[in-house]
Amino acid sequence: MYTAAGTLDKQDILEHYYPLVRKIALALKVKLPASVDIEDLVQAGVEGLLMCVERFNAQAGVNFSTYAHQRIRGAMIDELRSRDWLPRSVRRSGRELESCMRRLEQQLGRAPEERELAQAMSLSLEEYRQLLADTNSGLLMSFDELHSDDSESVQFSDNSQQPETQVQGHDLKQRVQAAIASLPEREQVVMTLYYQEELNLKEIGAVLDVTESRISQLHSQAIKRIRARIG
Repeated sequence: MYTAAGTLDKQDILEHYYPLVRKIALALKVKLPASVDIEDLVQAGVEGLLMCVERFNAQAGVNFSTYAHQRIRGAMIDELRSRDWLPRSVRRSGRELESCMRRLEQQLGRAPEERELAQAMSLSLEEYRQLLADTNSGLLMSFDELHSDDSESVQFSDNSQQPETQVQGHDLKQRVQAAIASLPEREQVVMTLYYQEELNLKEIGAVLDVTESRISQLHSQAIKRIRARIG
């Protein structure tokens, strides 16, 4: 995949890694609203791959395949983030819920239950759960955004040589892990199955014997708890 001059050949790289681009796009697509076109994700991934060719430094000691995987996925997430498909009112309600969670957790010394959160926000339980469902599509990427600063990604960033950047990434990763450990048991299970086992919401619903919409609510609630805890 190198030219006679010893540089990476863009065409060979594109042909070799295109299946990986589509695989990453498909993995993200199952977690996103139907309105997101997989071809848009693929295009963003291809652009990220080509950027890899321009920026890759073999002297840095990082395998190109690993570097490319990170950049391809990062480019897709950047594309999704730029769309900002949730209405402002829904985002505002989501922030209010996170603030409410933070306040109640401080008051109660534990993770507040759904009914307590609904009551604190002057909502019925049904209205509260609908709020979780409304905000979940925008939060599906939020956990990935939090992990975009983990130690592995920091190693690949343009600022990777700065010690303070590595420390900040490691600190954030520890805070996220602590926040996950503090989640109610069922929400921990949802997060594990979703992010580590890579099951989709429907599959998790089958495992826990609840509806897909209920899993969506629990996922949304878990993400909000994490964001509330780490600020």
